[in-house]
Formats: sequence, structure tokens, C-alpha cells
Amino acid sequence: MNKKLQVFVSSTYTDLIEERQAAVQAILDAGHIPAGMELFKAGNESQLETIYKWIDESDVYMLILGGRYGSIEKITGKSYTHLEYEYALSKNIPIFSIVLSEKFITNKINSIGLSNATEQTYSGKYQTFKSLVMTKIIRPANDCKDIQIAIYATLIDFIYQYNLIGWVRGNEASTINPPTIDEYYFMKLIDIFKNKQFSYTHSTILGDTVYTLNALDIFITNFFYFCIGIPKSDINNNQISQLSFQICEYFENFNLLSIGTSQYAKIIISPLGKSFYKLLKQKNMVNNH
Repeated sequence: MNKKLQVFVSSTYTDLIEERQAAVQAILDAGHIPAGMELFKAGNESQLETIYKWIDESDVYMLILGGRYGSIEKITGKSYTHLEYEYALSKNIPIFSIVLSEKFITNKINSIGLSNATEQTYSGKYQTFKSLVMTKIIRPANDCKDIQIAIYATLIDFIYQYNLIGWVRGNEASTINPPTIDEYYFMKLIDIFKNKQFSYTHSTILGDTVYTLNALDIFITNFFYFCIGIPKSDINNNQISQLSFQICEYFENFNLLSIGTSQYAKIIISPLGKSFYKLLKQKNMVNNH
């Protein structure tokens, strides 16, 4: 069943035009529906009610947090972005936030100026809001590509994690199938993994040898270990020396691996990771990539 999620995108306005466009494009490319954004401008109570209605009708709320607090709503003294976020929390809508890194904001300052990229008037309110955001699900971003990757990965995760209503074509409504990785996201992962290089050291009695592999090679080579599960304590041993916790966390960011929280937990393949590997085999990419 091809379920499309409606994603409400929230952010400040003039400082994040390019970032919102990247987010909307990523949502559309992933086969989902963006909402909010330029549909309305902050200004009065009726518009705020309209925004709340859009949030109510959305499956996911996504915030892009840069360096600005945003336009202030007069009655509450909070920004519209802050109010939207708190409203989504109160409605228990799945939320994730993309927080622009210091490097990203520095580049924004160089591009549009200090006063346009960072909060100059309500810095205290901005820090209070950011502190709240940082206690929930966040994904950092150094550039617009990071924003798009975060959206692809998080929406796939939310489909698995939550029983979201979404939008389904009428002729598919009666079809019940477990969610699988879609073609677009699959090809995006292939491109990303082939261009991500990891170096590791293999130690033997003859000395240390440094190897470099791309992420796709590493995932395929270690799929067997991922399936049986790797104890955290064994992650850097010689049997699987091409792996490190950093590499495993990298795959977890794309929801291909699951890493338990306890020190005795295993690092193991996720349902999405199995789906990804299955597609690799179907396309004869396991031995021919």
C-alpha cells in the first residue's frame, strides 16, 4: 500500500527560504505531501487557527530551526514557530526537528548578514525554545543536502514506528502490506553510500594495514554479522575489524541498523535494513556493485 504522509513544515521565514525549498523538494521526492510553509503568513488569530487546523490534519510535524526566533504573536509573546511546535506537542503528532549547525549558521551569516541570520531582539526566548527542541527528536544539518537526507531517513522511520493515517489511493485502500523501502529512497541510499568513504585499520602479526571502503561495500560485506547481531563489546575486534561504532551509528542514522541502549545490547539489522539488502539482491548489486 503506497501511503503518502502529509508533513507540516515549520520554520522562520526570510532567513530559511532555500532550506524550506530543499525540505519541500525532499518531501515531494520521497512521495509525500508538504503542508504549511507559504500557504499563510503570521499576522492574526484567525491565521493562527488556520495553521493549527493544518497541523491537526497532518501526519508529521517537522521544524527547521536556524538562528532566528521569528515573528511574535502579540497575546502570548511567543513566536508563531514556537506556538506551532508547542501545539504539535500537545496533539501528540510525531515531531522531528532539523537543527542547523553552527557551521551552517555561520555560512548563513556570510550570505545574508548577521542580523538576518541570527536573533538580535529575542535571544532569551530563542534559547528557551531551542532548549525545548533539543530535548526531542533532532537531526543536525550542515547544509541543504543534510536536510534532505534527514527527511528521507526520518519519514521512513516514522512509517515503521507510528500507525499514521496518511493518504492512500482508493484502489489501494483495501491492500494490506508491510511497509517496504521505496525505489526513490533506495536509489538515494545507493548514491549516498557509494560516495561515503570510511578508513579502517586491520591489525595482524605482520603489522597494521589501512583500508578504505565505501559505505555500500561495508554494509554488504557485514550483512551476515548485522543479521546475527554484533555485541557492542565486540564491535572493534579483529574478526570484524572493518567495523567501528561510528560506522554502525552512520547506518543507524538511515534506520538500517538498530543499536540497543545498554552496554550488553547488540547492533542488529532493522526491518528497513533487510528491505534494503533484499532490493540489492533483486537488482544483482550484492556482488556487482
